[in-house]
Order: sequence, then C-alpha cells, then structure tokens
Amino acid sequence: MTSIQTVLGPIDTSKLGQTLSHEHVIVSSGGIPQIYPEFIKRDESINKGIARLSEAKKEGVDTIVDVTTLDLGRDIKLIETVSRESGVNIICATGTWRDIPRAFWNSTPDAVANLYKREITQGIEDTNIKAGIIKVANDKGGVSREGEIILRAAARASKSTNTPISAHTWAPERVGEQQIRIFEDEKVDLNKVYIGHSNDTTDIFYLEGLMDKGAWVGLDRYPGGREMGTPKWEERTETLIKLISDGYGKKLMIGHDWSVTLNIASNDTETSRNKYNPDDYLFIHRNVIPYLKNSGITQEQIEDILINNPKKFFES
Repeated sequence: MTSIQTVLGPIDTSKLGQTLSHEHVIVSSGGIPQIYPEFIKRDESINKGIARLSEAKKEGVDTIVDVTTLDLGRDIKLIETVSRESGVNIICATGTWRDIPRAFWNSTPDAVANLYKREITQGIEDTNIKAGIIKVANDKGGVSREGEIILRAAARASKSTNTPISAHTWAPERVGEQQIRIFEDEKVDLNKVYIGHSNDTTDIFYLEGLMDKGAWVGLDRYPGGREMGTPKWEERTETLIKLISDGYGKKLMIGHDWSVTLNIASNDTETSRNKYNPDDYLFIHRNVIPYLKNSGITQEQIEDILINNPKKFFES
C-alpha cells in the first residue's frame, strides 16, 4: 500500500484511477489570488472549476495533477474547494515555474530545497495541505543560471522526501536532455522524473532517449496548436501511437495543461479558449481516446497511460 498526498489528504495510489498528469485550476502570477482576487474573478473561477471538473468526473476523470506553483498564482484553498465540491482528486505542487522569484537567483539549491521540503512535509500557506509533487520549469533557450538552482533544489528535495518531480520543458529544443543531465549529476532516481510538454515535438528519437534514461514522458499539451505551434492534436496523437508501437507505452502519461482561468497568455480570452478547446478537461476522453482506439491501440494500452503509469510513477 502506497499513499499520495492530495489537497483533501492522503489517499492510497489505488484510488487515483484515471489521472490527467499535468493540469491547473487557475493560472495567474504570484500573490494575485490572495492580494487582488478580483483580477482573477476568484469566486467565478471556483464555480467554473467545480462545474468543469464535476463534468470531467462524470465522464471518467478521477484525478488531476495540478502543477500550479507560487509564481503561477497557486491558491491552495481554492484548489481544495474545487476538489471537495467536484469529487476529483487533486494532487498539488511545490516548486517553481519560469517566473523564478528574484530572491532565489542568488540563493543556494539547499536553501530553496528547504522551502520545498516544508511544503511537502508540513503544509502549504499555513494549512495542513501537503504537496505531492515538485514542479520545475525550463523553456526556450534551455536551462538558465537561476533555472539550474531550481532544478538542483528540486532534486535535493525529491531525494530527501521521496517526492517525484514534474518538469515543464521546451521539447523542440530538446531541453529535457539538459534537465536530465542535471538530475543525473544530483544522483536523482530518474524513475521519479517526469518530462512534460513532450508532445510539442514529433522527434521520436529525443523522446525515446529520455525514457531510455529512465524518465517518464508526459504528452500533456492537448489539443495543441496555439503558440505551441507545431503539431496539431492529431499529429500529437500519432506521436503517442508511435511511442506505444515502439514499446514505450508503460513510460507515458497524458494531460492537457488546461485551466479554467488563464491570465498569462495575451490572446487567450474566454471565447478563444473555448473555441480551440470546447471540451476543457475532457478533450482527451472525447477526442484522443477514440482516435487511439480507431488506430488499433488496445484498451489495456490506454489504461496504462491513464491509470497504471500515473500510479506507478507516484509509487516509485
């Protein structure tokens, strides 16, 4: 029996069920939900989150991994309310996204790691809600000097607490390889590392190379398009099919990188977001899963990426 922390407390990993490996409820900036709640329409965001995740629950989604960090406007009480009222398990994150606080730039990995460890072992924002995953991020241009501090801090917190790491990356530049090198230098068990946003590329050799190292690969930007540009959702799914066909189906997870409120993308009005993804957290269930089945992917292989692999990842 292995337990995992959710915002409503620990549950056994057998209760995770169908799991979307990279999602959000709201995305904003550090401090906005707490100081300027009107800017994100906090009450409206809560109601939307409950409604949309309740709908997702009815159609099979049991758990989401919400990788919203401090600098992405994490609001732990909001996430807790949405989870309780929707019935969807939500695993929340410590760590740091791309907006690394300037206070961390000249810090040490150990000092930052201690902050992450506190949110894993004691709780977040004066609550007893504990993080179940550590989020890190490196994007276009690769790992910056301050980005390396965050990676090494996450590695040390992971080793100390046995908590897995979820890495935002920029697949077209193979940034996951840079992240893996640093984790290897820190002697992290790569079976506890998830390299996300990996369906922003169709480079099969790059993706299989990450898994050959031992890491998990997250194909977690659906439906795609927009500024992530290259592959449309059908192309992204063909990449998934190819990886399964090559024998990598037991190292893959899937998600949308969706949120009900998004304040950091200039063109993402509510209307435009609904247009490119009217299915919210159910795009995969309503579009990708039928596509996989029509392409000959078996129910057992689908259950691996939605159920068995997330469970094994959190048990590693």
